[in-house]
Amino acid sequence: GCSVRYSGYLENRDEPFCTSCNRKYPRLMKLGKDITLWGLEIGLLTMKVGEVARFFFLPGYAYGNMGCLPLIPPNATVMFEVEVLDFLDSAECDAFFELSDEQQSSVPLQKVLKVAETERQFGNHLYRVQNFKGAKGRYKKAFSILCRSPSDENEQQQIDASKLSLLLNLSATYLKLERSDQALVYGKKALEIDQRNAKALFRCGQACLHMAEYREARDFLVRAQCIQPFNYDINNELKKLA
Repeated sequence: GCSVRYSGYLENRDEPFCTSCNRKYPRLMKLGKDITLWGLEIGLLTMKVGEVARFFFLPGYAYGNMGCLPLIPPNATVMFEVEVLDFLDSAECDAFFELSDEQQSSVPLQKVLKVAETERQFGNHLYRVQNFKGAKGRYKKAFSILCRSPSDENEQQQIDASKLSLLLNLSATYLKLERSDQALVYGKKALEIDQRNAKALFRCGQACLHMAEYREARDFLVRAQCIQPFNYDINNELKKLA
């Protein structure tokens, strides 16, 4: 999936016939499904995140001999200005989640971790565009595939690291959803993996502060401050308490 800003122009026209630039947060689209213009699909595959490009498409790479009336006349050459905001390869994830539970359990751990990380990145994209419910769903989906028994200590550490990132993401997302109780639950789950994780302590402190549990909030925040004494966000929350 990719998130792009784009504007399409006919020759010798200043106003675009289509654009996503009037959207504050362009949605994530799939090549071949949401983006079906052949030339645009080929062009996007040559680009990287943050890149801006201008493409001129002959009719065979755009709207063909028929055009797309009333906007696009027959045999029109079109120009697209494109900026790639985000790009995530979902093919491996889609294939994994089509497997049965039994088939998923036999997939090597490294592939499972890769799928979980890609799902987390999708969640991060949704979080950035303020789709917090969608982000929560992606994080939980990623977390659900990590409940497997490790074969050794190294595998356990890899699973825990992946779980920790997702739990911290879930705690932050529930704060945005104004569900401080759930933010605290996931923050505490993160602390079960790493009791000295400053970010987890901070999230728990924020959640308690929002619930007016001031004594518990101070305890979490002071513990976080001991680990990161110069962290602006932690110190700012302690100022709110004071």
